[in-house]
Amino acid sequence: MKKEIEKTINQYWDEVFCHIGTALYNHPEISEEEYKSSKLITDFFKKKNFSVEEKFCNIETAFKATYKSNRKGPQIALICEYDALPSMGHGCGHNLISTMSILAALGLQSVIDTIGGEIHVFGTPAEETNGAKVEMAKRGVFKNLSIAMMTHPSNKTVSSGSSLALCPMQFKFFGKTTHAAKEPEKGINALEAVIGTYNNINALRQYVTSDVRIHGIIDDGGKAANIVPDYASCQFYVRANKKKYLEEVSQKVINCAKASALSVGAEMEMVPFELSYDDMMTNQALSHCFDTNLISAGEPFIIPDQESAGSIDMGNVSYEVPSIHPWLGIGCENIALHTKEFADYTQTNQAKEAVKRGAIAMAWTGYDVLTDPTLLENIWQEFRKNR
Repeated sequence: MKKEIEKTINQYWDEVFCHIGTALYNHPEISEEEYKSSKLITDFFKKKNFSVEEKFCNIETAFKATYKSNRKGPQIALICEYDALPSMGHGCGHNLISTMSILAALGLQSVIDTIGGEIHVFGTPAEETNGAKVEMAKRGVFKNLSIAMMTHPSNKTVSSGSSLALCPMQFKFFGKTTHAAKEPEKGINALEAVIGTYNNINALRQYVTSDVRIHGIIDDGGKAANIVPDYASCQFYVRANKKKYLEEVSQKVINCAKASALSVGAEMEMVPFELSYDDMMTNQALSHCFDTNLISAGEPFIIPDQESAGSIDMGNVSYEVPSIHPWLGIGCENIALHTKEFADYTQTNQAKEAVKRGAIAMAWTGYDVLTDPTLLENIWQEFRKNR
């Protein structure tokens, strides 16, 4: 049946790549504005006899497309991303993520009525900002599924690995204005509270583990040099290898801001300016299955999983269901992600061939999970142990 899956993917390859991968490239939409992108994909799934829920989880550009066999079996989740980056379009290759997941879904559809089970494709907007997977995970939409997977284009092929848990924080400080030269003692300088927060965080760095990253900006430092500012604010990303340790570090960062506010007499408010991402907890049994299938599909070499310095909202999914997020090289080792050059490269013949391999590997992995109860049990034993 794997041959049937491959045959189906080959059959739809040009249609899906042109209709989805190239169309998304030509008409990129940034996070939370992916209206045409979402409609393009949902209309396609409707034509292929998937049932489609639009505005899924009350997120305007999210969707869920489902195909159910008449026979009970495991539930396979495939993830689509389709938000682009400002000024450079699909410099992160999300147009190819959707292309691969759609092709994999069609490949599984060709055999699932025979083997039993369900296919669920989730359209998850805004990965680059307020990742929709975070809200979906909160609402428990992944809890009753068997596995979840997506494949991310990259400049090199790397096994699914880890990512850093992320907590975005904005600190707002409220003081009191006065003339900065004539009567500075009558004011409360909110900018001093921001600067103190930076200094406190810099001192904190020697007391956290080496995986921690804390970086930020002053987004409001006052309006004029001769006025003591009564308002100032700063934004930070706080990252760590594991969600649990991130919570500990985040509280220390908050204490840095509280102490600074207290030192100048300002009031402080902390607000999350974006959603928090959990670390990616790759399921190794599922990852090994995918890697084996990717090699069988023609991938020449896979780099073992590496520690990541970035953060992805797929991490939140991985705490709900066994998950993988491998990276697929599209033939451009010397081109970095998040560049216009990478966006352009998604339209090359090398990228097309990589997409085919990635889609086949995902579909074959889904087939293995659907038909091998021992594999599925091993996947879930690992998930329960590590969670």
